Amino acid sequence: MAAPVCVARIGAAHGVRGAVRLWTFTEDPLAVKDYGPLMTKDGTRQFEVTHAREAKDHLVVTLKGVASRDDAERLNGLELYVPRDRLPDTDDGEYYHTDLIGLAAVTTTEQPLGRGIAIHNFGAGDIIEIAPPQGATMLLPFTNAVVPTVDLEGGRVVIDLPKEIDDEIDGDDPSAA
Repeated sequence: MAAPVCVARIGAAHGVRGAVRLWTFTEDPLAVKDYGPLMTKDGTRQFEVTHAREAKDHLVVTLKGVASRDDAERLNGLELYVPRDRLPDTDDGEYYHTDLIGLAAVTTTEQPLGRGIAIHNFGAGDIIEIAPPQGATMLLPFTNAVVPTVDLEGGRVVIDLPKEIDDEIDGDDPSAA
């Protein structure tokens, strides 16, 4: 069975009747209502969204069985998951972040770079974080120019390193002189 996929994170309580702020990691924020019960990563707790409305940069939701501000405050920071088979299939060129984590990263000349350990988005687009066998991780734009090939079946991503980074890796960094 595939690992569950994180679709949301509960934030602070909202009001006194048990509502919470919910940050979703889905293309359509309100889609979290369509996936059935949301669960903790270990599957020991489940939550059913009974009401959701959009706010500025998050949703305000009520969860079945969460009736007070104290109940809601205890959930702050909890990540919510759904089984992979409840999610829609992706289109060509689209990937769930979870599918990219752990893939081997190689250069266009098949030189190993490390493994993908995270996908970040700080507001200007997705960034793939690659952990080499030794040394600091690399943060690279997750664009077609830098990541021309994603081979899920082969378990790898091909990275076309930007010249500045390629020079540093090769030891040809002109600023080091």
